[in-house]
Amino acid sequence: MHQIESGLHRRQGKALTNFARTLPAPQSELAQELIKDPYSFDFLALGPAMSERELEQGLLEHLRSLILELGKGFAFVGSQHPLEIGGQDYYLDLLFYHLRLRCFVVVELKIEDFKPEFAGKMNFYLSAVDDLLRHESDAPSIGIILCKGKNELIVEYALRDSTKPMGVAEYRLSAALPEPLQTELPTEAEFAREFPLMALVKLRMEVEREIRLLVADQADAERPLALGPMLAELHRLGMIPQTADRFRSALQIMNRAAHGLDVAPADASEATEIATAFLAELRAIRDRQLS
Repeated sequence: MHQIESGLHRRQGKALTNFARTLPAPQSELAQELIKDPYSFDFLALGPAMSERELEQGLLEHLRSLILELGKGFAFVGSQHPLEIGGQDYYLDLLFYHLRLRCFVVVELKIEDFKPEFAGKMNFYLSAVDDLLRHESDAPSIGIILCKGKNELIVEYALRDSTKPMGVAEYRLSAALPEPLQTELPTEAEFAREFPLMALVKLRMEVEREIRLLVADQADAERPLALGPMLAELHRLGMIPQTADRFRSALQIMNRAAHGLDVAPADASEATEIATAFLAELRAIRDRQLS
């Protein structure tokens, strides 16, 4: 175990995963290259007695540093993202969308060493995300389990028969990131270019979630999964916001951002303004329904 730990910082792209078996090429190779082991969270001022909630909160308070450490293409969707399954509520620690992989990435945080049951829980979450959040054009969702430590053989056994793509990596709260890995991080200029696209993707997810809640409140609603059909369903139910036509044009820009395509800064800014207004209208409609 000590030999495994001492060599992890030199194993960029070699985290323990089942991607080769659960993802098609070249998706599997790209996903493998993008996952690190270990992740360096040396920007956190946390001690060994921290709780999982404190770890999560610390990462959220340093979101920019977290995204830089995760690498290029990660767009933050939310923390404690809710999923309603079988009448019960479940919450994802961290949810991202990857602009190059074109898929959701579920991150589970553990303050202890890896246990086999972590893989079963992640398999469950990924099945739910694929059913409830994944779009038709998205690739299968991926899970990353971040642990304090791990036994390589236990991880291999736990992932061997898992049907969903996932990987297990460790994190470090101290020690500087090795020099060879610094070139893999986005530069300040690259981050500045990508951040508006990440914000657009997150905004798109918020709009979709709000529409889904509105549709779910209607007993006769058909509850379509894709965003376009859900807008049509809102129109059928007589709940379409006044800014819907402008939002449909902005949605084209948001979809380009979600799929990692280039978006002009002016277009991204305009789409953000339109979608923000549309989201506010959706929430106002739902508030009126609940009052």
